[in-house]
Parts: sequence; C-alpha cells; structure tokens
Amino acid sequence: MDLKERFLRYVAVDTASDEASDTCPSTERQKNLARLLVKEMRDAGIADAYMDGDGYVYGHIPENTPGQPAIGLIAHMDTVDNVPSGGIRPRSVRYEGGDIVLNGEKNILLRETDFEALSSLRGQELIVTDGTTLLGADDKAGIAVIMDTAEKLLRDPSIPHGRVCIGFTPDEEIGRGADRFDLNAFGADFAYTLDGDRPDCIEYENFNAASAAVAIRGRSIHPGSAKNKMLHAVKLGMRFQEMLPPFECPEHTEGREGFIHMTAFSGTEEKAEIRYILRDHDAGKLEKKKERLLAAAAFLNAEYGDGTVRVEIRDSYRNMLEIIRQHPEVICRAEDAIRKAGLTPQSKPVRGGTDGARLSFMGLPCPNLGTGGGNYHGVYEYVSVDGMKKAAEICLELILAR
Repeated sequence: MDLKERFLRYVAVDTASDEASDTCPSTERQKNLARLLVKEMRDAGIADAYMDGDGYVYGHIPENTPGQPAIGLIAHMDTVDNVPSGGIRPRSVRYEGGDIVLNGEKNILLRETDFEALSSLRGQELIVTDGTTLLGADDKAGIAVIMDTAEKLLRDPSIPHGRVCIGFTPDEEIGRGADRFDLNAFGADFAYTLDGDRPDCIEYENFNAASAAVAIRGRSIHPGSAKNKMLHAVKLGMRFQEMLPPFECPEHTEGREGFIHMTAFSGTEEKAEIRYILRDHDAGKLEKKKERLLAAAAFLNAEYGDGTVRVEIRDSYRNMLEIIRQHPEVICRAEDAIRKAGLTPQSKPVRGGTDGARLSFMGLPCPNLGTGGGNYHGVYEYVSVDGMKKAAEICLELILAR
C-alpha cells in the first residue's frame, strides 16, 4: 500500500471526537480506526500491537542496532467535531496555481489569495475536499507517515535503527490525548508527534493555554412590565465581551501574539453562558488575560450585585519550550533529519497545542513535525502528497542509527 492509498483509507473512517462526552475515547467511532491500525501493524510484523481499553494504540519495532535511543512516533486519530466529518469525498489535483474549485455547484473555492501557503505548492499533487466536510489530514496524514515508515523498516531489516515506539492517541482535538497515555507501555526515551503542516518545520514552542466559562445570572420579567426591573443576561454577556480588548482575538493576531477567543455564547433573559479559550506563548501574558476576564466580571458585579457574573478559569496545557530547551539533542536530531531529506529546517511557534506539549511535561520530550497538510479544522483542508512523502523520508532519517 503506497502512502497516498494509505491516507485515503484512513480518512474514510469518521473519527470526530466529542467534548461533551465524558468517556474515553469520547466517541466509539475512534475505535474503528484504532482496530484497523492494530490489524495493519500486526500484518506488517509488529507482533505486540494492541489497542488498550481507552482506545490508545501501541506497538514496537525491536532494535537491530544496539546502543541507540528508543524513539517514539505519535499521531492522533480523532478529528474536530465542529465541521462535518462523515462521508468525506477527497479528490486529487495537480496544483498549478490560482484557485481550486472544491464544489462548483455550491461555488466553494480554495483561493490562493485567501490561503497564501498554496503559492509554495505549485507543481505538487494535493488532496482536497469537496467543500462540504473536513479532510482529516489533521492528523491522519501523520498516521499515514508513521505507518509508511514502519512498513519500510520491517520490509528491509538492513536499515539500522534502535527500538521504535509507535503510539496513536484518541481525543487530541478536545485536549485529552495525553490524559491516559501509558508512558511505561510506550517505552520511548523521547518522541515526536507528526501533527504539523510543512515538512521542513520542527515545532517546540506552543501556547500556554487555559479555558474560561462565564456564567451570567439575569432577571426575567414580562416585557410588558419590564421597565427598571429586567436584567437581560444575554445583553449583559454582550457588555462583558465588549469590555475585552477588541484586537486580542484570533482574527487579529499571529506569531507569538496571544488571544482571548469566544468559542460559544448561549442564553436567555434569565441566564447566559460564554465560553472562552485563552492562549499566549508567554505565561505571564496569559495570566494578564485571565485577570482581564476577572476584572470585567468584578466591574459588572459592582454594578448589578455580587454573583451576577461568575468566571471559572481552568488551565489546559503549557509551553513545551520549558522542557524541550533542556533536551537540545532532540531538536538537533530532527534538524539533521530534515537536512538529510534535502530541506532547510525551520522553526516556528505553534499557535495551538499538541499531545507533545502535555507529554513533554509528563516526562517524554516530544516536539512536533510537519506532514504536508494545511488549513486544518475546516472544509478548505488539504494535504500535499509530495509533502507527505517528504515527511516520511524525514521520519525514516530520524530513527536511523547514528
């Protein structure tokens, strides 16, 4: 099975996770892909491949060269659930520039002027959606790259390598991918997540992250007699939002600039709820963002009474740079692999999080590598077949004995 065929096989399986679920994995459908992967791994010769009771997949390729570190390769199986994820109809195009018509009937175009990364992909084969669903390259491209690499190692025992540890996680997209990851069963000295975009990139800085839930208590009165009595919870929520910095949001930030992002707003006159995610590469600046939410609540409570607005903040994950800087050899190894694959290594801050961030703080240094995809979490998602092949080349170089 070639890399492209493998990828298309994986994206055909709907694996959207569900933040509202309290099970692990959050959706049973993720286990469909997990079982498929275990079978493929065993068929390829990974005798100890298995899925545990929480839907995590593990397997190992024994060393054939002593004295090498045990290196881990990790990707996640789930996709986001806020974009349609079933019935994916991918197609392949040779990109020569300009716009790609994803769906002519609905006039859905992947425009080069909207997505500037496309200009660097001219001459490459891209797999795109039909404009009605996501693609699932995040992170089934990573799974395909890892499985392709494993198959090459098993097919050619002359390739020198240490122990290779493979892990596929559920529920990364809802921030739980590392929750029940079994470090002892995995057994790696360090690892890499294959969950990025450009194959020349190695990512070892990510956001510090928190979430916030704002509960607003209003007072509902019949609108015919509401004068000087009604306290409209939704309108109070709108005031709360307007008290936050208007340009400190995803659509106005880039690079290492953090943001406060409203992810949901619901309510009635009687009560309302707003949910936010808070992000910043600088831990101190993230604390300032938390303080802004608390200050807005305090201001409104002073006007309308204690308990009118309640803010609950929960930390999610931290910037892996804090850990990775203590293990420079892990970065050097990746940079060397990227050079051997004919590319110039680049580093950029991740404007998000990965399983690797959590795993790094759990004791497994774990930066992130690219797979050739882009425009994740939406109907404009794509993956470059050429990029996936380059990522697989880098992955193989990464684990070769030194």
